[in-house]
Amino acid sequence: MYDSEIELYDSVMATMNMSDARDHLPEVMETARTEAVFLERRGRLAGVLVSPERYDQLMTALEDAEDVAAFDEAMAEEGPNIPWAQVKADLGWE
Repeated sequence: MYDSEIELYDSVMATMNMSDARDHLPEVMETARTEAVFLERRGRLAGVLVSPERYDQLMTALEDAEDVAAFDEAMAEEGPNIPWAQVKADLGWE
């Protein structure tokens, strides 16, 4: 039903502390092109660096999931069904 997009990232993830990331930012940015980089501060996860392409994929997937959830919720609502012809007429599409 849904087309799967080409996987941009390996399943490998890099982890580094914020100070190292700051000191080696160009290398960290290059790494983020192919894998997520988890940034830690004082041993705790503080953020994740991903490429713009991966971010767009994630946002699209989130929007798609929200659309599916909204559709499922609408389909579960009680009440009479309205024929498509009536909906189009009500909206002035005919």
